[in-house]
Amino acid sequence: MSIDTHIDALDTAGKALLEAAATAGPGAEVATCPGWRVRDLLRHTTMVHRWATAFVAEGHTSYHPGGDETALDGDELLAYVREGHARLVGALREAPADLECWTFLPAPSPLAFWARRQAHETTVHRADAESALAAGPGPVDPALAADGVDELLRAFHGRDRSRVRAERPRTLRVRATDTGDVWTVRLSPEAPRTTRDAEGPADCELSGPADRLYLTLWNRLPQEAVTVTGDTSLALLWRENSAVTWS
Repeated sequence: MSIDTHIDALDTAGKALLEAAATAGPGAEVATCPGWRVRDLLRHTTMVHRWATAFVAEGHTSYHPGGDETALDGDELLAYVREGHARLVGALREAPADLECWTFLPAPSPLAFWARRQAHETTVHRADAESALAAGPGPVDPALAADGVDELLRAFHGRDRSRVRAERPRTLRVRATDTGDVWTVRLSPEAPRTTRDAEGPADCELSGPADRLYLTLWNRLPQEAVTVTGDTSLALLWRENSAVTWS
């Protein structure tokens, strides 16, 4: 996906998140994030948006911690989140192609990294906001969802800090039935190693539409949202150890 496509996805997801949050109300429970209410989700999301904006707009080349979460609530909080989201979208659209700044996952460029990361950060949190509504999380564009699965498997869980490990070598396959994308995740006592192929046998396979895989692998939908074949303990291993946290 192109940088512009990721920025467009960020723009769309942020607006949908705000719409869902306004409809649910600040005190509504966020079903996908136990213990959170909509106000907690909004405060977290805008903190991340403003943190990311600082790298893009100010060109910090080393890590800078995020600021404190706002104490705003109600309509004032919604307005604050809307303003922070717009600033992030604007900073990405205005940034030069040769932007130099700090990043934390592999990417073709810092600008490509921040556009992709914030598109998925916001799309996942859009699903969180929608989980506070009776209808639950809505669909995700299949191409964006497949891209997000790729980021999660090959970038986040390609790092040595991943906790998804198995006592002996095992293979988990992830197959998007609508886009045709396939990933093979090789588990061991070391960090996972994922390739975009279907080579060799798999001990367990998760298959389904890309957006169901995306939200399931991000632990926003139950395992039953996709088809699991083979050794289901590997699907459970993923669910219990794959969470990506702010800290």
